[in-house]
Amino acid sequence: MTSSQEVPAIQLTGWAREKSEMFEKMRERWTKAITPLVQRMEGVDPSTLTWASLALSLLAFYLLMTAERNTEGAFCIIGGVIIVLIAGVLDGLDGALARHQGTDGPYGDFLDHTIDRIVDVGILVAIGMNADFVNNPSSGYIAGLLTLFGSYMGTQAQSVGLGRIYGGFSRADRMVLTLVALIVTAWQAHGDVSGISIESFHWLADWALLGNSELNGMTFALAISAWGGVYTFLVRFVKTRNGLIA
Repeated sequence: MTSSQEVPAIQLTGWAREKSEMFEKMRERWTKAITPLVQRMEGVDPSTLTWASLALSLLAFYLLMTAERNTEGAFCIIGGVIIVLIAGVLDGLDGALARHQGTDGPYGDFLDHTIDRIVDVGILVAIGMNADFVNNPSSGYIAGLLTLFGSYMGTQAQSVGLGRIYGGFSRADRMVLTLVALIVTAWQAHGDVSGISIESFHWLADWALLGNSELNGMTFALAISAWGGVYTFLVRFVKTRNGLIA
């Protein structure tokens, strides 16, 4: 910053503070649970775990993209969910391992967040390309773009001197809802259960589903990620603005 004026940190209040405290407690429990495993991985390069999480995520993307509306497709979707969870564990281990080894630094943080953004967008694009459940493939790109908008505002606040912002529809919220929606999709695929057609609904319903004509697990995941990204962008923009002009 060119100004020498100190920029005040953004204060969390109400629900945002409670949510932050909840995640902090979960982080502490996670750190305690994985400590024995981290100690056994002394000679492993943390960045190896980060890249491994990306490789697994790419496999999950393929499974989600090619899953058909049948029993085999259901297994592909469940397999994709399991692989995403394993990749998430590796993504959580790399930082803990780096801190344990005393090798954590700017590059590790940069790489971790870069891979996170690739995974965030990749899973949505893969879902959007599944022609058996999504009839508007561009909806995956729209959801991915709007998700990035929300993530961008979190780091942009930090770049102008404020603390990092995690308000709005967080990555954890999005991933949990997406995985639950995919499990519902697997159930639909296994039982050949159709979603809810919105063709006879108001045109706003088509708009809300990003141009898809059926509400099912996958189209729900895309819609909630897209509009959650918009909400996150607005919340973080307002918080950043308030922090800068306070």
